[in-house]
Amino acid sequence: MSVVFVPKKQRGKAQIDQEIIQRLLDENDQLVRCITEYMQKGRATECVQYQQILHRNIVYLGTIADASPNVPSTLTTPFQNGDPCRS
Repeated sequence: MSVVFVPKKQRGKAQIDQEIIQRLLDENDQLVRCITEYMQKGRATECVQYQQILHRNIVYLGTIADASPNVPSTLTTPFQNGDPCRS
């Protein structure tokens, strides 16, 4: 969860490792798939809760990236073939 939602006294105390980041990335992948599926079925209102979770995860990952001077190269490699949908 984003640092924005963590009480100030607990900020900076969590250990963030590659496993947690990978789990969030996997969750984001699943959320995007669910959102896409609902949109294709014309059920946009059901997408809202998934979009909110996806947004929260992305903000959190961005916060981690901004706070981490040494981001592993596996997380910063560009999309293969320049197309994010075909990586």
